[in-house]
Amino acid sequence: MRPSSWQPPIKPSSVEQNIIIHIKRAKLFVFLRHHRHELFDDAFQEELAALYAPSLRGQPPVPPARLALATILQAYTGVSDDEVIEATLMDRRWQLVLDCLDTEQAPFSKGTLVAFRKRLIEAQKDRRLIERTIGLASQIQEFGARALRAALDSSPLWGAGRVEDTYNLIGHALKNILGVVAKQQGRELVEIGHEAGADVVCGTSLKATLDRDWDQSGQLEEALNLVLKVLQTVGTWVQTLQQDEVELAEPSLEIARQVKEQDVQIDENGKARLIKGVAKDRRISVEDAEMRHGRKSRCVRVDGYKRHVLHDLDTGLIRAVGVTPANVPEASVTEAISTDLARQAICLKELHIDRAYLSSHLVRERSHELEVYCKAWPVRQGKRFSKQAFLLDWDRQIIRCPAEQEMPFVPGGVVHFPKDTCARCPLKTQCTTSAKGRSVSIHPDEALLLELRERQLAPEGRAKLRERVAVEHTLAHVGRWQGRRARYRGLRKNLFDLRRYAVVHNLHVLARSQSLQVDFQEAA
Repeated sequence: MRPSSWQPPIKPSSVEQNIIIHIKRAKLFVFLRHHRHELFDDAFQEELAALYAPSLRGQPPVPPARLALATILQAYTGVSDDEVIEATLMDRRWQLVLDCLDTEQAPFSKGTLVAFRKRLIEAQKDRRLIERTIGLASQIQEFGARALRAALDSSPLWGAGRVEDTYNLIGHALKNILGVVAKQQGRELVEIGHEAGADVVCGTSLKATLDRDWDQSGQLEEALNLVLKVLQTVGTWVQTLQQDEVELAEPSLEIARQVKEQDVQIDENGKARLIKGVAKDRRISVEDAEMRHGRKSRCVRVDGYKRHVLHDLDTGLIRAVGVTPANVPEASVTEAISTDLARQAICLKELHIDRAYLSSHLVRERSHELEVYCKAWPVRQGKRFSKQAFLLDWDRQIIRCPAEQEMPFVPGGVVHFPKDTCARCPLKTQCTTSAKGRSVSIHPDEALLLELRERQLAPEGRAKLRERVAVEHTLAHVGRWQGRRARYRGLRKNLFDLRRYAVVHNLHVLARSQSLQVDFQEAA
């Protein structure tokens, strides 16, 4: 059955006014009470109602606008699903926003909230929540169509899954296999483990059960071969189970085999040992298949994801967000960011980024109207002529060395000056020691890099670069609400979570700007 439209009162009652007066810190509750009818107008409520299939049977669903508001408040207050239900019964601020003052029964159940969240994710309506805050901002702040000046940056988001080494990853997966079969058969884990020949993984700690000196390489390999032997034994045992039990066990068995494939090599004698180095796209968690090892910097390792935020420099709003595995380059997120911007029908005029995004498609495929602001890669300075000593004639595509020798160049290529010419050159000692002559690499976007270097030499250019600091402040605000660790497992759910924190940020910006307007009017 399709849910009906939610039409709570617009004007606060005397009881609500009394609650509003006593809310001193969490002003977002007050803002949502005043503007919930604008944020969830009739057209948007129709969109949310379309998440439910029409049916003549069953009870009418809870209005999705009310569930969406609860989802936003959950992010704002950082509570669990169970605590959301408690808050609707015990917190008058929640009741104020959800229009259920002094209720004795929660307006919805935990299952209803979880199901709504699933529908929201599947239909990409969590992205629409960000778009609605931008639409609300255009009404309140009365700004019209304009070109967008935006800054893009990222911060680490540690995954919710447990990160384990090769031994524990395989042992964890095998224990999960025994667990699902034991539950299906109504038996004890230890009993199933003994039957499968996998007693070693049934304890509270695999390494404690193995009881090896982990500083001795020989004992490390002995333990690894034992774990792999148990994996083979369990794999054979699974094939003897009933079909429904095999289907339950197969996913965890595939995880164990995946870890073996990525981390283990077998020598000519049939002995297993860990591979030196890290396999590309290596799995690091049993619970979360999409978590990855990555780096935010040389000294900061991330086990999980990176969150990306596109900040509107003029309004302070978040226009779009993205989440990527930690091992993926930052530039890869811009395709998704562009898709979100295209839905908002806005033209990007300025893009303020750090160097990690210089290889993104937003930069490589930019239009002539887009201005990119970024600190340029430093040019290595030594005793000999640097690359900056060579002049590039872009009209003729000619590079000229300090000795006035000219050679054609192609963006993305390497220019090799003739070795005979370099050997006779009076400036050779200042240029190169190579017997093959001097070579100069030309970046595919060398013209942009030259422009960036020239721009940051001037005070005005350096001031322009400092505008990107605003997105770092926004990331800090989002990180304060979301925390450093992900709430959910998996890329898509964490994207949903980041989007609703972007909604909270945008609502905060609007509430603060409206408060400043009121203060200004009162002062006037």
